[in-house]
Amino acid sequence: MTNSISTNKFDHAVKIKYIITIVTLWVTISYSFAQITNTEKDSLYILQTEELKEPDKVLHAEPLYIDLIRDLGARKGEKEWNLGLGLTDNLSFDSYEALVEYEWAPVNRLGLEVELPFTFYAPMKGTERDSVPSNQLNSLKLAAQWTFLVNAAHATSMAVGYINEFELSDFRNFGSPMIRGNVYNPFLVVAKRWGSNYHTLIYTGPMFHQNFSNKKMYTTYDINTSFHYMITGTRNFIGVELNQTLDNKELKTVMRPQMRLGISENLMVGIVAGIPVQKGNERLSSFVRLIWEPKHN
Repeated sequence: MTNSISTNKFDHAVKIKYIITIVTLWVTISYSFAQITNTEKDSLYILQTEELKEPDKVLHAEPLYIDLIRDLGARKGEKEWNLGLGLTDNLSFDSYEALVEYEWAPVNRLGLEVELPFTFYAPMKGTERDSVPSNQLNSLKLAAQWTFLVNAAHATSMAVGYINEFELSDFRNFGSPMIRGNVYNPFLVVAKRWGSNYHTLIYTGPMFHQNFSNKKMYTTYDINTSFHYMITGTRNFIGVELNQTLDNKELKTVMRPQMRLGISENLMVGIVAGIPVQKGNERLSSFVRLIWEPKHN
């Protein structure tokens, strides 16, 4: 028993060091980027995005964990592939998340998205495998987002959208039934850039959860806010995302410091650390998003 407890403490220590390493890397790189100076007032990337193409579009920093369906003010032909990998430390098990996501703009200002999110679970030493959740393909997510306001003069954009999430049975019970429920999620996005480098964004809306087996439905409400500083003349940024969920009058908050780095012209990587504000089963987490934007006309 003593050896099991010691091993668990060791495992937690390793995970905490892992998270600290990510955060340290984030701070170090962001500090290095902060030393970059540019005599031009406007970001070169803002110029490239907003002034050299039609129709109007305002450059906004997009949060990395709860991301948008497509850029606000999306232009026809834009498309993007995302691959996400994450780790969350819980009391008796670890959960590993993975997602594959494709988003595109068939017409100006309309973004569409298809996402497949997976979750895999690993029990801590001393925890029975049957006592943790089963691995699963969580759902099939289909989404649309329409940017109804693009105000270039005030660097402001607003959009409405809808996500329909077909919840699937876990791998233990896959097919019995195939679809166990549905989530209906309308949302609103409001984004504002302050000057050339500072970005704020609010992404909010209710989630109506329907369980097909007992015909019951319950509602949660998400309020996601983000604050970013984009490095002048680049697509790189540092910032923080606050994910808040109101569930049965209880507000759960996770703070996610993050950064995005451009690897090449069409490839970027986002690194996120998750810090829950309230005490509970969920502890520290980390998430990495690989973003590839194929060229388009």
